[in-house]
Amino acid sequence: MTAHEAIRAALATAAARLGASVPASAVELERPRDPAHGDVATNLALTLAKSLKQKPRAVAERLVAALELPQGLVRQIAVAGPGFINFFLAEAQLASVVAAVLAAGEGYGRSDGGGGGAGKPVNVEFVSANPTGPLHVGHGRQAALGDAIAALLEWTGWRVTREFYYNDGGAQIVNLARSVQVRIRELRGQAAPLPEGGYHGEYIREIGERYRARHPEDPEGNDLDAVRRFAVQQLREEQDRDLQALGVGFDVYFLESSLYATSKVEKTLGRLVAAGHTYEQDGALWLKTTDFGDDKDRVMRKRAEKGGDYTYFVPDVAYHVDKWERGFSRAINVQGADHHSTVTRVRIGLQALGMGIPAGYPEYVLHQMVTVMKGGEEMRLSKRAGSYLTLRELVDEVGRDAVRYFFLMRRGDSHLVFDVDLAKSQTEENPVFYVQMAHARMSGIFRVAGRAPDVVVPQGADVEQLHEPEELELMKELAEFPAIVAGAAQALEPHRLTGYLEGLARIAHAWYHKYRVLGEPEETARLALAAAVRQVLGNGLRLLGISAPDRM
Repeated sequence: MTAHEAIRAALATAAARLGASVPASAVELERPRDPAHGDVATNLALTLAKSLKQKPRAVAERLVAALELPQGLVRQIAVAGPGFINFFLAEAQLASVVAAVLAAGEGYGRSDGGGGGAGKPVNVEFVSANPTGPLHVGHGRQAALGDAIAALLEWTGWRVTREFYYNDGGAQIVNLARSVQVRIRELRGQAAPLPEGGYHGEYIREIGERYRARHPEDPEGNDLDAVRRFAVQQLREEQDRDLQALGVGFDVYFLESSLYATSKVEKTLGRLVAAGHTYEQDGALWLKTTDFGDDKDRVMRKRAEKGGDYTYFVPDVAYHVDKWERGFSRAINVQGADHHSTVTRVRIGLQALGMGIPAGYPEYVLHQMVTVMKGGEEMRLSKRAGSYLTLRELVDEVGRDAVRYFFLMRRGDSHLVFDVDLAKSQTEENPVFYVQMAHARMSGIFRVAGRAPDVVVPQGADVEQLHEPEELELMKELAEFPAIVAGAAQALEPHRLTGYLEGLARIAHAWYHKYRVLGEPEETARLALAAAVRQVLGNGLRLLGISAPDRM
């Protein structure tokens, strides 16, 4: 049990003695920004004050009085401010984290989720781009976010299924087929205008050329259904290659068309009608979403004069019923902020079915747009796609590691400015280079020593002899890693991990420059510390799908 786990458990027990039931996993610990305020702090007293009907400061003092911590864990406990409890860890306890990291190796930071994950299934759906063109940089941000969220959940005990939903029906697919048909006929010398809302990119011409080569029986693309199937298949393959370039893979590819082929949309509509939350008006079928707090009711099926089609959220509701029936009692959708309006409607549609699906199902992680800058100017246009910059072009420009890291280093709900020049630079200003360089420097110590980092024996290293400020700070940071992973997983916020890695790298660089390792009395202890720092930097980078190089 690490120091943090021991403190959480002791606080939960103390709270129970005060008459408050709090699971240890729910006890929040954090590193105070000012080291004078201790190594670990908790706001537990503030969260319990209301239920215990006492002032937070008084609750904090009662918690401290009821605490029973293992001998030698902390050297001081202080109540500060309105009721924060600050713990100052004993140096011997700090030193023990090095042994804990080296013993756990690649498993350091993993947990069963404190009862949260514990092997339960969770569906993480992300990217879900229409198969109408190459992926753009916004899809790339979503791919990195979704993949990192899935990895964080896996690290905290969840059984994750990564899912991609293809909208392979509707007007945009018809426009795709007609756009390709126009380019096929142009190759035959027949001039024809693109349809309204058609696709202009160079990739449309490429698909037309490939269709003619593989379908000599239809040189003018008269078989529009065959053109549609071919174009969708070609673009699905291209999107898969784009995702592979980013190092992202999926377990399930779900086709919207399958919802119609299996009558799941019609069945879902029938359930909604049977549940009594629908009505007919002006020839259209409406869902009484106002029964569930919406500002107005929503059309589910348009009137015949408008085609009688379903509105977009009906297949969305059917799709999430399918997820629920597949056993995913937890589902997370990573989508662009432009999907904000769908959140309420899909959830209401699921509630109206009366199937026992929780009100917050599915969970949504919405992200903002990406602006790509190069040489002080925005990069907008693509050679292949025409109107937008593709993900593949960005990966080719700066590399997979930089693309993934830059997409993850800001909160998803904040607008991201992607600086290409910074991402390509090999300087300390480039955060991914800075973190990777810290890992390479720790590796370099072992290269010079002629030893392998994984054969450092912690038992033979008297880490307690390390007293320099940077060494103590490194140990404190290492101890924090499992809590950072758990917190990032719970909040679905990968940027917490990039921030942590940059902080650990900063202390590691300072330690590397200031102290010698080899040939010093502390050599064995410092090698053990370097190995532990290298391990945690590597674990964090690999969790995010980023390489941890031994040389730069």
